[in-house]
Amino acid sequence: MQTAVIYCRYSSDIQTEQSIDGQLRVCTEYAKNHGILLLDTYIDRAMTGTNDNRPDFQRMIKDSNRREWNFVLVYKLDRFSRNKYETAIHKKTLRDNGVKVLSAMENIPDTPEGIILESLLEGMNQYYSAELSQKVKRGMRETRLKGLYQGGGLPYGYKVVERKVVIDETKAETVRFMYDCYSKGVTVKAMIAELTAKGILYKGKPFAPNTVYGILGNEKYSGAYTKGDEIIDNIYPQLISIDTYSKVRAKVEKNKFGKRSIKAVYLLRHKVKCGYCGRPISAETGTARNGEVKRYYKCIGRKKDNNGCIKTQIPKDFLEEFVTNAIVQSMTETQSLDIIVAEIIRRQSKEKKRKSENACQ
Repeated sequence: MQTAVIYCRYSSDIQTEQSIDGQLRVCTEYAKNHGILLLDTYIDRAMTGTNDNRPDFQRMIKDSNRREWNFVLVYKLDRFSRNKYETAIHKKTLRDNGVKVLSAMENIPDTPEGIILESLLEGMNQYYSAELSQKVKRGMRETRLKGLYQGGGLPYGYKVVERKVVIDETKAETVRFMYDCYSKGVTVKAMIAELTAKGILYKGKPFAPNTVYGILGNEKYSGAYTKGDEIIDNIYPQLISIDTYSKVRAKVEKNKFGKRSIKAVYLLRHKVKCGYCGRPISAETGTARNGEVKRYYKCIGRKKDNNGCIKTQIPKDFLEEFVTNAIVQSMTETQSLDIIVAEIIRRQSKEKKRKSENACQ
């Protein structure tokens, strides 16, 4: 009996699991009607077909090396890919492993004419994807030229009224307070403490430092922001003067990560937390009585908060070598490599999706 696996995919978060259910149902019926035994399913959710950065797709191609099945069964060829060049490459890999791609909804004969039909369908799939992207970008640009809100994240201090972004005066006062304080040298930590004492919270919790830095670095508050080579100044009302924004932005860039030693690079800076109290581990430098410089990592909780943490300081070279060796050992394990590759693909897909959405704004 001929054997097959099913590959299913849908493109965006606005689609649902029902899309996968429909593809599975049609493919299962096709296999039953043609006497094909189904062995496995591979499913990618909210993944574009314009590239192959899809975890289950890559896993399927890799699994074909085992030569355990004869076909990859898809609802339509556009589920497999919308990029005709990548389609050719991956079909070649599958073909070398004795595997053929079958479309349940497109009757492609196994004849020379079928080769032409399949190539035409693949070209049309890529054309449709490119045309749709072009139309979306054109529509978003027209919306932008009209000064209308295009969706996505809305900066703190604004709200939308009838598709227009307007200033939310209640929250805007907090934004102005942050810029005023920071321009006068007030630290983010002290700023958050004062806001919390006044009962001003962010989503029910005290402001996090990263949230504050994000507000202090968001150029939309100045009334204009750049997108590629375009300056957009007709969507967000000015909440902070350009001079104040420029002054604060410069200080943020200079102070956000603190002072860095020019004589030594701490590999684990901002990357380690204390196993006892959970506070960050900071990079420290000291000088012994004989003048020798000592470099080490120390728990901020013990150093600044006096929270009773018992974590002693660790020599810089010892901790960095220990962590580096542990990472190298972990990355050489097959299971770890599979996890890392899958996570890289997931993050790349997420980043490409984010850039694509931003490109349409």
